[in-house]
Amino acid sequence: MTRVALYLQDAHPLRDGMRYVQHAEAAGFEAVWQAESRLVREATVPLAAFGAVTERIKLGSGVVAMWTRNPALLAATFSTLDDLAPGRAILGIGAWWDPLAAKVGISRKGALGAMREIVTVTRALLAGETVTFDGTYVHLDGVELDYVHQERRPKDVPIVIGATGMKMMELTGEIGDGALLNYLVSPAYNEQAMEHLAIGAERAGRTVEDVDRPQLVVCSMDEDRDAALDAARLLVTQYLGQQPHIMKASGVPTSLLDQIGEVLTWPASHEQVVAASKLVPDEIVQLITASGTPDECRAKVAEYVKAGCTCPVLYPLGHDVGAMIDAFAGWSA
Repeated sequence: MTRVALYLQDAHPLRDGMRYVQHAEAAGFEAVWQAESRLVREATVPLAAFGAVTERIKLGSGVVAMWTRNPALLAATFSTLDDLAPGRAILGIGAWWDPLAAKVGISRKGALGAMREIVTVTRALLAGETVTFDGTYVHLDGVELDYVHQERRPKDVPIVIGATGMKMMELTGEIGDGALLNYLVSPAYNEQAMEHLAIGAERAGRTVEDVDRPQLVVCSMDEDRDAALDAARLLVTQYLGQQPHIMKASGVPTSLLDQIGEVLTWPASHEQVVAASKLVPDEIVQLITASGTPDECRAKVAEYVKAGCTCPVLYPLGHDVGAMIDAFAGWSA
């Protein structure tokens, strides 16, 4: 059986999400990852809800922004999640994106250096160390997770970096427990990502196989193929128009990206997204998503696995999330 996981954003009420996660756990899914990429839902409250109603499934943030939580608070937050669900929490962390970051007063300058410092310090705190660190971005003076009323123990929380650009991919290969590969990219993107993960891994005296590689994959499944493609088209349009890092990595022709960018910026209304989506042809939707009938979706996801993904993290767009979960239960790529 191929490893497989579920990805949730804000498309469903949280209590529905709790039921979907229970369903996924029963179907043998390895993990659920909760988005925090936009100003809609933060990740850890839903993850706690999911952890409270499950026993085995892992709980990953997909991904928290490294700029918005001090590393000490970040470590305390995921230590708390581990208290609820021991050994199941995964800290997925990323460098966020512009223009959103700039609009809330955050400069992403020096993202590579900041990520190195934040991952280093957060990992040490979770390991139970007392940390003094005077870096460019992180400054701690004798800080530890000061447990008083509970057992002092290292917290087993893997740190998985949401890398999209190739410099961040190399850093991830060097310092990350894993790379959460992005969605809305073609399988060909993975081949480039694997090369750069390997470069970083070599710096740390390891190989790319030592770095886990879960990947977000948009999955729009419907027996009505046209309905599935139309559902995915709206999401594809929104992200290609609003998130430059995904635009650059997607493999979509620049001429189409320019057209979409003329219509769509951040934030945008639903009506604006719909209008811009008319520019996006079926072949682009199929290039960067797993959309169509169940057989077509499974075949596309298998392409990502063949190109280096170790665990597809499926983002369900169809109205029947349970059907998508069932379609991948016991699946082998």
